[in-house]
Amino acid sequence: MLTDTAIRKIKPADKPLKLSDGGGMYLLVNPNGSRYWRMNYRFEGKQKTLTLGVYPAVTLADARQRREEARRLLAQGVDPNAARKQAKQEARQAQQAVEHTFEAVARRWMARQDTAEVTANKTRWILETFLFPEIGGMALTEITPRVLLDTLRKVEATGKLETAKRARIKAGQVFRWAILEGLAETDPTASLKGALKAPRNKHHAAITDPARIGELLRAIDGFSGQFVTLKALQLAPLVFVRPGELRAAEWQEFDLSDAVWRIPAERMKMKAAHIVPLSTQAVAILRELQPLTGAGRYVFPSLRTASRPLSENTLNAALRRLGYSSEEMTAHGFRSMAATRLNEMGWRPDAIERQLAHAETNKVREAYTHAAQYLEERTRMMQAWADYLDGLRTGAKVVPIHRKAG
Repeated sequence: MLTDTAIRKIKPADKPLKLSDGGGMYLLVNPNGSRYWRMNYRFEGKQKTLTLGVYPAVTLADARQRREEARRLLAQGVDPNAARKQAKQEARQAQQAVEHTFEAVARRWMARQDTAEVTANKTRWILETFLFPEIGGMALTEITPRVLLDTLRKVEATGKLETAKRARIKAGQVFRWAILEGLAETDPTASLKGALKAPRNKHHAAITDPARIGELLRAIDGFSGQFVTLKALQLAPLVFVRPGELRAAEWQEFDLSDAVWRIPAERMKMKAAHIVPLSTQAVAILRELQPLTGAGRYVFPSLRTASRPLSENTLNAALRRLGYSSEEMTAHGFRSMAATRLNEMGWRPDAIERQLAHAETNKVREAYTHAAQYLEERTRMMQAWADYLDGLRTGAKVVPIHRKAG
């Protein structure tokens, strides 16, 4: 029988040493000084060896306990080596079940997405609100088309048809990424096309009739709310960027001397840098605002704290305050307004589309070059557009009152 004292005194020899402790267990001392606990046993007529651990991490007492566990398994007709392999496999499967749940995989997928902040937030909201509570804890392999359809129909039953559709799309993106990563075999959303009620197409409401545009511009000029909100409303039709890009505008992005606004790629929906030529009217609005907010980060800071931009709903709420319903005009509608009228005014569609930042970046092309496409033409177009809006603002004889009663 071995003792801890005897083991500590043993020195390596030129050849491996086997020091027996009884019951088939021994300490193997290699010439390089490494020491391993082993156990020889017979199972179904075959001689086998079981590894019990490495000394001194596994002490003599630990090794003896493992030997006794192995002997109990043998008495029950179980091969200790096979039992160990099965236990390891079950542990791996249990770990994979945790790592490969829909929620775990979806969060890893989200972390690898290179999208604008507003898009990332909407994706997270859909997953966390509608999918994780139902299937988040399930392994990907457990999520069949039927399981996913039941989840989506719960969303559909609340009347959120567009949300149900987007949830299916997001689930499909997660599964397709999982397939590429070797975490799943199939995408259950592939068989769900047509299984959900189709949402009615909902376009961003926009005013495009010239006379009504003039009315809107005059209504905006008469806005009696916060000064920062007023200036954001006045600038919106002149630059017609996406509402999120406007409200989160930073002073460092503007060069008022050169009359240009350079929006970095990380703030754009298409992740491509964008240039907005500024008309003299746009520059005048920004210079009016600069004494108030120019010392801070944001051109249009939140009404509550300068450390954040205007909230997502501020501009739409201001339009409602002016009496325009969500079916008449939205903050996003200034883009449709410009696109419609500029096309009818005869400007080249390519220049209009580039100014709207609709085209996706060519990955081979350098980002700034892409942003500067048709820049000279766009600069002329933006000034002509501002002058056109001025004409509409002063052209009508009657100025309707759009404020709601009360």
